[in-house]
Amino acid sequence: MSVLAIESSCDESAVAIFDPDFGVRESLVHSQIDLHALYGGVVPDLASSEHLKKLPALIAKISKSEHFCSASEIAATNGPGLPNCLAIGVAAAAALALKLGLPLRGVNHLRGHAYSPFIPVHAADPQNFRANFAGLLPHLGLAVSGGNTILFEIGEDAQISTLAETEDDAAGEALDKGAKLLGMPYPGAPLLEELARSGKIDKSMFPYGQNRKIEDDPDFSFSGLKTSLRYRLEKMADGEIERAKPDICASYQFAVVEQLRRRTEWFAKRKAYKSVGVSGGVSNNASLVAAFERLARSRGARFLAADRQHRGDNAAMIAFAAWLAPSECDAPENFTLKVRPSLGLGGRAKI
Repeated sequence: MSVLAIESSCDESAVAIFDPDFGVRESLVHSQIDLHALYGGVVPDLASSEHLKKLPALIAKISKSEHFCSASEIAATNGPGLPNCLAIGVAAAAALALKLGLPLRGVNHLRGHAYSPFIPVHAADPQNFRANFAGLLPHLGLAVSGGNTILFEIGEDAQISTLAETEDDAAGEALDKGAKLLGMPYPGAPLLEELARSGKIDKSMFPYGQNRKIEDDPDFSFSGLKTSLRYRLEKMADGEIERAKPDICASYQFAVVEQLRRRTEWFAKRKAYKSVGVSGGVSNNASLVAAFERLARSRGARFLAADRQHRGDNAAMIAFAAWLAPSECDAPENFTLKVRPSLGLGGRAKI
């Protein structure tokens, strides 16, 4: 009763097999980061062209796995994401489902990220996962990447609702753009984090939303932070920037993480959450993970994070989401799935 999934929402081509009795059996990912780095960011047409080249090879490779024959359904990310990239993954999944005579499901990419911190929970005890999952609800989660920043809740009824999201730039985008302003190549967030380790944090250097009342405006906003950095750099000489770069990186990263932490903490104090989790590519940032570990501990909640290989875009989380919450998946129409580029995570919760 395994799920074979395909992910192609942006610049990663991925396929995976998830077996409820054992966990993730296969997970293959082809990243396009090096290619898009030449252009300073993701180029949609180039991304879809790469999916056309790489997905067939990944599917051919996974079809040789001993676990391939155990697949009982096919799942594919059908939103949100880049339209042409989504369409290629959906077409591949539909063709595979038709060829193998298996049911087809459409999975919300954001829900894949939302559920990914629970994959290690499943791996630790597959047979008792459903009970263990229920014991970790309600769950307060942050899905944070280059394209999305969403704070959400998985209620005791296992329903997902959105608590807050970004009004402008995503947190990962803010880190990448900040790094670019400092002269670092794309993707700059990991380079900014590395340089920040040797820097000293100045909490007053950049705004992190401390003057905005969370109860009036719970959403995140990072565009002002990026603008603040640009204005600061414009007033500095090149040599001065180089000398201060570690401190600037440390302070800028602090401002991003602190806004995420403060707003999450505000919600954490309003309900007795059993678990607090982070997911998405930005959850590779050690400062973010440390801040959320402390937050969870202060609230008496269990801290959850996806395994490192499941933090960026991958198909394992899509297969897992298809198995965990099949009622949330899209059903096919005329043997294919509707592509939904602007799909959201879940309904907005009342504060």
